[in-house]
Amino acid sequence: MTPQSRSSGPDPGDHRVRVLTCGDAALLCEVGDLDDVLALADAVRGAGPAGVVDVVPAARTVLLVTAPDTDLDALGSAVRGLPLDRSTPVGDRATVDVPVVYDGADLDKVARLTGLGVDGVVRAHTAGTWRVAFGGFAPGFAYLVGGDERLRVPRRDEPRTEVPAGAVGLAGEFSGIYPRSSPGGWQLIGRTDVDLWNETRAEPALLRPGARVRFVRTSEPRRAPERDRNGSVAPRCGRRRLEVVATGALALVQDLGRPGNGAVGVGSSGAADRAALALANRLVANPPGAAGLEVTFGGLVVRAGPDLPAPLLVALTGAPAPADVDGTPVGHDALVAMRPGQVLRLARPPAGLRTYLAVRGGIDAAAVLGSRSTDVLSGVGPAPLAVGDAVPIGPEPAELPRVDVAPVPVPTGGVVTLRAVPGPRADWVVDPGALTRTVWTASTRSDRVGMRLDGEPLRRRDRGELPSEGMVRGAIQVPPGGEPVLFGADHPVTGGYPVVAVVLDADLDRAGQVRPGQQVRFRFVRPR
Repeated sequence: MTPQSRSSGPDPGDHRVRVLTCGDAALLCEVGDLDDVLALADAVRGAGPAGVVDVVPAARTVLLVTAPDTDLDALGSAVRGLPLDRSTPVGDRATVDVPVVYDGADLDKVARLTGLGVDGVVRAHTAGTWRVAFGGFAPGFAYLVGGDERLRVPRRDEPRTEVPAGAVGLAGEFSGIYPRSSPGGWQLIGRTDVDLWNETRAEPALLRPGARVRFVRTSEPRRAPERDRNGSVAPRCGRRRLEVVATGALALVQDLGRPGNGAVGVGSSGAADRAALALANRLVANPPGAAGLEVTFGGLVVRAGPDLPAPLLVALTGAPAPADVDGTPVGHDALVAMRPGQVLRLARPPAGLRTYLAVRGGIDAAAVLGSRSTDVLSGVGPAPLAVGDAVPIGPEPAELPRVDVAPVPVPTGGVVTLRAVPGPRADWVVDPGALTRTVWTASTRSDRVGMRLDGEPLRRRDRGELPSEGMVRGAIQVPPGGEPVLFGADHPVTGGYPVVAVVLDADLDRAGQVRPGQQVRFRFVRPR
């Protein structure tokens, strides 16, 4: 399938599906309007095509995230042949009433932009029933449509660095509520206390696609009680445990992630270097999906529980951090025994960024949506490790440890070359090939959300604002400033900047080991 790209989707009323390549593990499907988006997402879920692991509807597109090695040509043909039934309600649900205090920071500005005045804006916002179209950049965030057309206002020119939880905003044809404190560029008109995301509910997201929403003006909402993040890593800690003495720059619980929740704003997350975690689990005979610790730039110090019933078997993989147990050096990609009370220390690795620690039995933190991974963007999953934490270890598996498994390549210094597929929005920059001709440098502002790349900025075409669409791990997004961002494991589910290329799935683990200051090159290839 050859890469395709264009600046806008089919015209409204045109119910054909235009399929664009999005790397080698996703397709981006363009349709005419939001009704077609909902109809296509519903049709794909109903058909259950092989290989699709997530369906992410957005403003004019539906992103289909697939398992590696899925036949994208066959999937694209199947999707084009799906009938779009716009008359069928999608996820029809009871109406949710949302009490709002209309005192937002941008209310006066919206009143001027619309010509409605403050009271007119409030009346328009509360007059009708809105509908949840799709999820967004944070768990529980919902893009609401169907409101008064007079409320259509542009996003702010400069996004705020922090928008408080519960803020109610407007942007284009949408209204929305921020479920947690986060950056944002919407025009804020009010605030509410509704509990949009609660991991203890059977359905954590209050507002799911298809739900109806009514905004109700109130003088002062009740204050919702503060809830702890799901994040205790020790919900049921027994004798089999590790005690955290030092964390280094960042230490997280990670497994292979939680795919399939994009429609409610939850990304997959998971280990940045999946192959390294998988190797560590194989060495100690854990199941492939067992959780381990991801340690950034070394510095982790952990003590085996002093009342262990038997020694713990652990393995270190990924970035080769020098390590010792009670001062005795221990090997990398090898089994290490920790007796009760012994202390394991990791120094800073000479190359690579992230070291993985697997313990026989796996990290037994509380699972959220089927995964123990920490998502630093959304806040879903266990909190980052802190000094004094007790990390619970699960029961030992029946299988014996294996020391004859093939290791994965150890991260190295120097220029890292990553293969990428052009598109789906390559035509939003003047010269897409400049991405491959430039030697980029990983910025110190990089993290698990994305690797910011310093270099000669790419020139974007003046095409206005791209409607929000689904994002994938490995997407190379180009903000207005022109310096690309390579999305990592904790990337946002949707975004409004054009993706000019997507790194191959097989190269993403290597990208997860690039450290700040290291150089990166891209090489365009055809999808397999």
